Amino acid sequence: MIGKSKKEAKKQMNKKHDHEEAAAQEILENAPISESTAINMDQPLPEGSDKQYAELNDKYLRLYSDFDNFRKRTLKEKIELSKYASAEIIVKLLPVLDDFERAIKAFDLTQEAGQVTKDGMVLIFNKFLTILQQQGLEPMRAAGESFDTDFHEAITNIPAPAPEQQGKIVDVVEKGYLLGGKVIRYAKVVVGS
Repeated sequence: MIGKSKKEAKKQMNKKHDHEEAAAQEILENAPISESTAINMDQPLPEGSDKQYAELNDKYLRLYSDFDNFRKRTLKEKIELSKYASAEIIVKLLPVLDDFERAIKAFDLTQEAGQVTKDGMVLIFNKFLTILQQQGLEPMRAAGESFDTDFHEAITNIPAPAPEQQGKIVDVVEKGYLLGGKVIRYAKVVVGS
């Protein structure tokens, strides 16, 4: 989609450039040039040439400005693309991270599983989380925070256990994550009312 908009912008720039080039060529062709009217640097410019110069200069400045804006816009798009290129794969890996967290919590609830197994799971989880954090992933803080629709998705409302928890997040059903400061998954939360 981005490639298509770049192609369209480039095509428009080429059309505009071709149109302006044709206009400049027409002005040159319609201007009678002979030895007597040739511009000599020592002589003053012929009448009307100031106006033509101003028009051509204005067209040149507009074209230059349009190109500069196009260049800046495409550079910004490239930076955005490279910054969030890993977002798709990270979003696909988040359920694995969730499963690790659930497994660690399950180990805490049962006494049957050995401590060594739990420690191994925690070690794998921490290594996996570190790799994702090196790619720019940040877990959102949600529990106890005020509900904010920019970061949280309310699953349900429950009566607040305490008056100070009214309008705040009581429980987090699924963690939310940021990638480079941008939300890639909203936190699914229970809000106290």
